[in-house]
Amino acid sequence: MLLRKRPETGRQVSNLKLKTCNFIVLKSFIIFLVLLIGIEGYSQAIKKIKATELEKTIKESRTPLIVSFWATFCVPCIQEIPYLERLVKQHEKDSIKLLLVSLDLQEDYVKIRPLASQKKFSSPIVWLNETNADYFCPKVDSSWSGAIPATLFINNKTGYRKFYEEQIKEAQLEKEIMAILGSR
Repeated sequence: MLLRKRPETGRQVSNLKLKTCNFIVLKSFIIFLVLLIGIEGYSQAIKKIKATELEKTIKESRTPLIVSFWATFCVPCIQEIPYLERLVKQHEKDSIKLLLVSLDLQEDYVKIRPLASQKKFSSPIVWLNETNADYFCPKVDSSWSGAIPATLFINNKTGYRKFYEEQIKEAQLEKEIMAILGSR
């Protein structure tokens, strides 16, 4: 066994111990990088907005807009987002926009970005910084009880507007995309 003197202490240490120590440091660094990349995967900032700003965004949209209301604790919401994103991407030439509006509680705001990164969401995400559903729900749709998933399809140019307070199946989403584009 080869021995070396440690410069800082003058003690002798085996090469095997040095290799083991170097391996542990390298392994720790790799784990750190993987975690860092995972956390930073969804690079967009999660903007905090109020109901009035959301209402303005909806009313002033110049392109067909799909607004998906979801939360990190809502499994059906999370299941719906990937096919919403896929369909919007397929119709990229039609300028359809998708906005993901998180309704997470304030203490769960920190969970939004890691979940979006883990699930590889690519659409813009905002967090609705409101606590009173009786205030913000009617601003979106007068029939909305506050249940999620909920999705608003709107095209201000054609006057098309449809609101769903349920998980929408992929086939129905395709029909709504055609309707929002005016090709019923």
